[in-house]
Amino acid sequence: MADQAREAVGNKDWIVHSQAVGDGRQALRYLAPYVYRVAISNRRLVQCESGPDGLGRVTFTYRKSGSQRWRAMTVTAEEFIRRFLQHVLPRGLQKVRHFGFAHPRTNVDHAWLEMLVTVTLNSVYVLVVAAPAWPVSPPPTCPTCGGALTYQGFLAASQERCMPTDTS
Repeated sequence: MADQAREAVGNKDWIVHSQAVGDGRQALRYLAPYVYRVAISNRRLVQCESGPDGLGRVTFTYRKSGSQRWRAMTVTAEEFIRRFLQHVLPRGLQKVRHFGFAHPRTNVDHAWLEMLVTVTLNSVYVLVVAAPAWPVSPPPTCPTCGGALTYQGFLAASQERCMPTDTS
């Protein structure tokens, strides 16, 4: 059966028309949360019960896009599983984990990690850490004419100005 379908589809001339629909920002905005967390957490599951027709029912809370109000929805167990599986990451994509050597407070020796990656993958691992550029502030200007001021020197404050005065 599958061979017949494959044969029928494979022998057909296909016309493919594809159009760009943007730069992918909307897709990234939609998919980004699933890289860090699961599609639905346990605290959002309100109730699981068997329905009157013998099918399971699942009640969970959700929030409409752009809204702050939580709402409850009850669907069949089959529909819940179908919706949940739409949010499972495809094979090969991994969720971002905040533990192990990638954790910010880990005490892993990066030279040892470089050696492990080099030996395991037979490739060179280079970690480049660059300090952010210092912000360049504009030079001071004269409050009267607006011209640039140049630094000529520094005069220390006189001793009598630095000494605390007796206020008693």
